[in-house]
Amino acid sequence: MRIDIISLFPEMFEGPFGQSIIKRAREKEILDIQITNFREFAYDKHRQVDDAPFGGGSGMVLKPEPLFRAVKYIKENTKYSNRKVILLCPSGKTFTQKKAKELASFEQLIFICGHYEGFDGRVADSLADEAISIGDYVLTGGELPAMVITDAVSRMLPGVLGSAESAPTDSFYDGLLEFPQYTRPREYHDMVVPDILLSGNHAKIQAWRRRQALEMTFRQRPDLLAQAELTEEEKIFIEDLQAQAVKK
Repeated sequence: MRIDIISLFPEMFEGPFGQSIIKRAREKEILDIQITNFREFAYDKHRQVDDAPFGGGSGMVLKPEPLFRAVKYIKENTKYSNRKVILLCPSGKTFTQKKAKELASFEQLIFICGHYEGFDGRVADSLADEAISIGDYVLTGGELPAMVITDAVSRMLPGVLGSAESAPTDSFYDGLLEFPQYTRPREYHDMVVPDILLSGNHAKIQAWRRRQALEMTFRQRPDLLAQAELTEEEKIFIEDLQAQAVKK
């Protein structure tokens, strides 16, 4: 996959993208990340990328021309047909694990990072394929959301993680939170690892983990259960948890 990020502050990405899993994915050439400073596509004397909003108001608005030119340049210099242009802004749809899996199916993603009071409306209407937000809060720019989404999407790509089983067991991958994990030592401060995990019975371990994921989701994020695919037995298990909660 190739990811292009259009930003006024390319230096912000050097640390996060030069470490850990994303660094290894880039070294393996599974992931190609390129940063473009769209100030380079402002052709006036002062390389201006923003201006005062029509109709008045505080702050400055990003001009359309540099962004349209930057996206056009990237498209003309890459040969991907299966790609998407994404605007990162607070008014976009909330990013989820489901969206991460969807975006991982594209050959190329082009992220547009905003600043100031936002974008000229024509950027959202005619340049971007969709707008995405990472939460109901406002950041100083789209760089951090671009890092977050790149990290989440890259985990979905074959070969990025050390084990092919890692991503499917992540929280939210199948609509539930992840089950608790344990490692050595077996006992610590009178806290003992559940015996089932040491039994060697993989079927029972999987069943235990599934129930733990259901219980964790019920207690921490019950809203997720409405979207999860549950068996009849699991639905009964949730009903029992609800009954116990009412008694308490």
